[in-house]
Amino acid sequence: MTARIGVVTFPGSLDDRDTQRAIRVAGAEPVALWHKDKDLKQVDAVVLCGGFSYGDYLRAGAIARFSPVMEPLLEQAKAGLPVLGICNGFQILTEAHLLPGTMLRNDHLHFICRDQKLRVENAETSWTTDYTAGQEINIPLKNNDGQYVADAYTLDKLEAEGRVAFRYLVRGEAADGYGNPNGSQRDIAGVSNEAGNVVGLMPHPEHAVEPLIGTGRTDGLPFFTSILKKLVNA
Repeated sequence: MTARIGVVTFPGSLDDRDTQRAIRVAGAEPVALWHKDKDLKQVDAVVLCGGFSYGDYLRAGAIARFSPVMEPLLEQAKAGLPVLGICNGFQILTEAHLLPGTMLRNDHLHFICRDQKLRVENAETSWTTDYTAGQEINIPLKNNDGQYVADAYTLDKLEAEGRVAFRYLVRGEAADGYGNPNGSQRDIAGVSNEAGNVVGLMPHPEHAVEPLIGTGRTDGLPFFTSILKKLVNA
């Protein structure tokens, strides 16, 4: 049976179709979910895609967190449903307290769009098993509110528990995609929850699944093949 992965569209979402395509390329079936849906249509996993839900009014993700679809998502994520938050999706997951920390405006106060070098720190989550720890990948990044912050206790806890999933690579020249692009504390690009079924990151793996688009590489495809293998072997 083909794994079914839901992709939630909020008013202002931009990357839902790209995410659905990435899921299809990986070999799973994308299922469109609308922000007003009160059930998840029995999907096996969910992706909260990138964009500017509700125009990023108040704070990025602050209004989307209260959409009807989030009620069953919160309940099922806590019960083990795999959930991936990409960019705005990551912001929504922090607002919903499925992931710790919060996102602030980029420290340079400008929108940034570029290919970004990352290091995989945790290859044991539901979404990262097709990577290896320490692997360096190139994923497109585009955000205005991408600065990840948390108090020192939370940051230390994330580090101690191996829950920093990705980190920005800071060596080399910024023009080559290196460096911290938004001021995120400890160069954190993505984190997971304790169980490893919920992962959020600012870069966009759905834009790096085919050699002819995005970065011209397929460094983002393992996100989607990882969850597919996880679901098939569950």
